[in-house]
Amino acid sequence: MGLGAAVVVDRGLLVTNGHLLSGADRIDARLADGRDLEVRLLGIDPATDLAVLASDDPDLPPPLIAADPHQLAVGDLVLAIGNPFGMGQTVSLGVVSAIGRHHLGLTEIERFIQTDAAINPGSSGGALIDTKGRLVGINTAILSETGVSAGIGFAIPVDLVLEVVGQIARTGQVERGWIGIGGRSVTPALAERFGLRTASGVLVSSVAEDSPAERAGLRTGDVVTRIDGEVISASAMMRDLIIRSGPDKTLSLELLRGSQRLEIQTTTARRATETTALPTTNATVAPTSERVRLDAMTD
Repeated sequence: MGLGAAVVVDRGLLVTNGHLLSGADRIDARLADGRDLEVRLLGIDPATDLAVLASDDPDLPPPLIAADPHQLAVGDLVLAIGNPFGMGQTVSLGVVSAIGRHHLGLTEIERFIQTDAAINPGSSGGALIDTKGRLVGINTAILSETGVSAGIGFAIPVDLVLEVVGQIARTGQVERGWIGIGGRSVTPALAERFGLRTASGVLVSSVAEDSPAERAGLRTGDVVTRIDGEVISASAMMRDLIIRSGPDKTLSLELLRGSQRLEIQTTTARRATETTALPTTNATVAPTSERVRLDAMTD
């Protein structure tokens, strides 16, 4: 039996990690007061490793209040709540070590909060909260050579969590934007190496064939400096903005091509990675015998 945690984030809706439910044919959820909760799986978003569950229990406790993600800062005290090693609801204290961690190879879309609050096997899907009890993230992974907490844990930020939960609850899937470019963050060293006329932005390194970017006229070697007026300082920022815009959105890109400043329009397409939508009548993910028990957390 697999073990993990889940968090009530809206009326009748819970969120947990998708990797906990992959291969499960039964999901049991238990509240902190010991009550068993009937849940059904609405969908899994592989790109963020989030899964959304629903419950019709009329006595489901109220959801956790979300913190303002823009107020979270490195050094803030946070508490990780989980079900480590199946011991039951457990709280550990730490600080926010970093914000916006990416290029970790954990998920396709990465914007992690890093914390040294202890997160151990069984704590995945649990809440990372601030000292006022507000939800700041969902605990997801650790960096460790032993498989237990080494002081480097990662949580999905609450704004990304609520975006995914809202879309899956409304439509059963998550739709994201795509224009078909790859790029590298411009640094002073990169600018000097390639003779770029700017020390910031994103150097376009690839343009997908027959993509919105190609049709709009983008070329390798262009440097994207703004999208819809917002200054682009890193490739992760550009990627996140395009993804969050969704499909069928017209974007205005300002760029440098050599010494020439250009502004082009492109319309986003639908990103290929889609949510794994699942029947709402049961909790079947795949035909295996894996069973998962989640400790469901509320305020």
